[in-house]
Amino acid sequence: MADPKGFLTTGREGARTRPVAERVKDWNEVYVPGSLLPIISKQAGRCMDCGIPFCHNGCPLGNLIPEWNDYAYRGDWSAASERLHATNNFPEFTGRLCPAPCEAACVLGINQPAVTIKNVEVSIIDKAWDSGDVTPRPPDRLSGKTVAVIGSGPAGLAAAQQLTRAGHTVAVYERADRIGGLLRYGIPEFKMEKVHINRRIEQMRAEGTKFRTEVEIGRDVDAAQLRRRYDAVVIAAGATVSRDLPVPGRELKGVHFAMDYLPLANKVQEGDFVAPPITAEGKHVVVIGGGDTGADCVGTAHRQGAASVTQLEIMPRPGEERIAGQPWPTFPMLYKVTSAHEEGGERVYSVSTTSFEGDEDGNVQALNLVEVEFVDGKLTSKPGTERRIPAQLVTLAMGFTGTDQSNGLVEQFGLELDGRGNIVRDADFATNVDGVFVAGDAGRGQSLIVWAIAEGRSAARGVDRYLTGASELPAPIRPTDRALTV
Repeated sequence: MADPKGFLTTGREGARTRPVAERVKDWNEVYVPGSLLPIISKQAGRCMDCGIPFCHNGCPLGNLIPEWNDYAYRGDWSAASERLHATNNFPEFTGRLCPAPCEAACVLGINQPAVTIKNVEVSIIDKAWDSGDVTPRPPDRLSGKTVAVIGSGPAGLAAAQQLTRAGHTVAVYERADRIGGLLRYGIPEFKMEKVHINRRIEQMRAEGTKFRTEVEIGRDVDAAQLRRRYDAVVIAAGATVSRDLPVPGRELKGVHFAMDYLPLANKVQEGDFVAPPITAEGKHVVVIGGGDTGADCVGTAHRQGAASVTQLEIMPRPGEERIAGQPWPTFPMLYKVTSAHEEGGERVYSVSTTSFEGDEDGNVQALNLVEVEFVDGKLTSKPGTERRIPAQLVTLAMGFTGTDQSNGLVEQFGLELDGRGNIVRDADFATNVDGVFVAGDAGRGQSLIVWAIAEGRSAARGVDRYLTGASELPAPIRPTDRALTV
C-alpha cells in the first residue's frame, strides 16, 4: 500500500484555483498550472488500500485506484499511468470533468475527507503526457472487419479506440465540424482546454482510427446504406434533445437552450468567430437549471461580461452534509460550489418559471417566477411568492430527454426505443437491428462521462464478439447497471 499512516498524518488538500479576478478575464483552465505535483504524492499516500475498495464500486470503469495511488505515492509515474490506462481510455477527461463518485465511495470518507482521487488521476495522466508515456498502440494485425461509430463523444471515442486496437478498421462519423461531441462544444474551455482532446485524436489516428466530420448519419448518409457498407455499426450519438420550458414568452428572442449558447463560446476559442453570435455581454442573464450544464452557462456568462447572473433551480437547496437517506457509499446530493459559482452570481432554489416578458421588438426583458414546495410528494406553487426579475438572456439547462430522432437515424435503421426515448439494447449492447450496437447516452439516457466511457468499452466487447465469435476486450458494465445512488 502507499503510506500506512498517510490518512492519519496528512489532511486533504486539493488543486488550487487561480484568483477569480484573473481567471474571468481569460478562458484558460481555472486551476493553477503545476500546483498539484508538489502535493499529490502525499495526497495519494492517504489511500488506505482497503481490503474491499468501495471506490471501485463508485466508479463504473472499475478503476484500479489503490494501485495507481500507491505508484503515485512512490513516484513511479510510468507504472501509475499503465494502471490508469488499464481501465480508462481518457483519464485526462474524467480527471477534469467527472464529479468523482469514486470519492463519494472512498472508505476514508466515512469519517474523514475522502482521498483526492480525481486530482491524483489527472496528475498521473498529465505527467504521462509530459513524459512521453502516452504513445499510439496500433494493433498487431488487422481482422479484415469494418466498423462505423456514429458520434465522437466519450462513448464513441472509447468504443472506437478499443475496436481499433482489437484489429478492426474503424471510422468515426461526427456531424459537427470537429471531433469531440459535447467534450468539444458542450464543455467550456475553462473546465477543459481542448488540447486534451486534440492529442488523443492524434493518438487514435496514429493507431488507425479514421474520422469523418460534418457527416450526419440520417441526413447526409442514409443509415441503412451505412449498415450495408460496414460489418457493424456503433451508435454513440448521445441524448441531445434538450428539455424545453413551454411557458408564455418562450418564443421571445434571447431565450436559448444551453447547447445553443455554449458551443458558440467554444467556437470563438477555436477561431471560428471573433465574438459569439449569442453573448451575455452587458446583459442580465438567467440560467434555468442547477446542474453542471447550468454552471457552465454561469461561468461562460461571467467571462463574456454579463451585468448580472442568476441561476434558478426548481428543487430545494441541498445540504452540505450527507443525510440519513443518502448513506455512504452512495453518491450524495450535496450543495456544490463550482469554480463558476465562486466567480459570482446568485443561486435561487425552490422556484419555477411561469412566463417570460419581452419588449416591443420581441426581445426577452424579464422573467416571472414563483416559489414552490413539495406537498404530499407533489411540487406545488406557494401563493403570494410571485416575483419578476430582469432577464435579457435566458439559457435553458434542464437536462436532456433522449436521442435525436429528427435526423432520421432511428427511423432509417428501424431501431426500437424505450419509454424514455432511449435506444433499446440487449446484454451485448446490441439493438434490435442485426450488427447495430448502441453505447453511451443514446442507450442509457443522460449520464456522466465515466459511464459514457464504460459504455463505449463494454459495447466494443459486444461488437468484437459479434465480428469474431469471441472477445478478450474488457466490459466493465452491463447495460442494466446503474450508478451507486439512492
